[in-house]
Amino acid sequence: MRKFIKRSSKKAGSAPGTLVFVGEKKAEKVTFTIIDYDADNLQETEVASVDECLAYRDKKSVTWINISGLHDVVIIEKLGEKFNLHPLLMEDIVNTEQRPKLEDYDDYLFVILKMLYSVEGNHVIQHEQISLIVTPSVVISLQEKEGDVFDPVRQRIRKGKGRIRKNGTDYLAYALIDTVVDHYFKVFEEIGEKIEELQEQVLEKPSPELLQSIQNLKREMIFIRKSIWPLREIISGLLRSESALIKEDILPYLRDVYDHTIQVIDTAETFRDMLSGMLDIYLSSLSNKMNEVMKVLTIMATIFIPLTFIAGIYGMNFEFMPELKWHWSYPVLWIILITIFVAMVFWFRRKKWL
Repeated sequence: MRKFIKRSSKKAGSAPGTLVFVGEKKAEKVTFTIIDYDADNLQETEVASVDECLAYRDKKSVTWINISGLHDVVIIEKLGEKFNLHPLLMEDIVNTEQRPKLEDYDDYLFVILKMLYSVEGNHVIQHEQISLIVTPSVVISLQEKEGDVFDPVRQRIRKGKGRIRKNGTDYLAYALIDTVVDHYFKVFEEIGEKIEELQEQVLEKPSPELLQSIQNLKREMIFIRKSIWPLREIISGLLRSESALIKEDILPYLRDVYDHTIQVIDTAETFRDMLSGMLDIYLSSLSNKMNEVMKVLTIMATIFIPLTFIAGIYGMNFEFMPELKWHWSYPVLWIILITIFVAMVFWFRRKKWL
């Protein structure tokens, strides 16, 4: 939380539309990759500057410009100037702590999403902000670093599979959003496996390390929930949008994404409830273990109370105690003590206290 406040405070006092990069630098340089296609042709290339992207702005084909790296505000500002983007939109792009949202600027649509994925090998959940700018002929995606979840979309474009090569920028935007949402299910599969492991451990071996793992996973779920809940508003906004960029035949696909979003939200809520329940189980397990220890100690103390009482009587060393003079007093006393001990243990077991 302190880190978030510290990063956000960079913009304090700045005029609206001032570009200040807020977030962690995740790329050394800004890279541009372009995929230009129609039903019959495909061109895939990398360019070095915003100026080289301008050649695709007015083409009749569909162009996907993917920009990796948001730390260089000069490049982002130049992108806004060349494509006539609103200054507040550019400000949102370089603020990687933005809440997912949808904005309609008449000539183009602007969408912010949170892309979630896990690092292979250590199963750590990573997050990254994705900004989409949808125009009649160009979709611009901006992300914090190279590497994303969009490879299935790229493969569909390259192979010409499905409807993507036959439709416009609205279908491409849908495909990118759908891929982000579908990847949430993969992330939740790993989270579900973690929760199952923790559930087994919390019943068998509750420990401070286990409590820390539960708390870490709960923090992850809080961030994921904040990333997912606005998605419902975004998809709903696209479905209700009167923008000419969203054609009628795309609406069924958006409704399908909306259904997936609801499933993701339900799963996130279920996992959050399970983690909260695990904390209660953890505390109950510790309390039960403590109760078991206290029960054993209480039973031991209860057994030795009468034995200590008898031993105390004959340890007072009064002169006129006839039992002290008797030849068999010592073994008889041991028999009495052992009998009391066995009788009490038998009684406790009969009561199922042992």
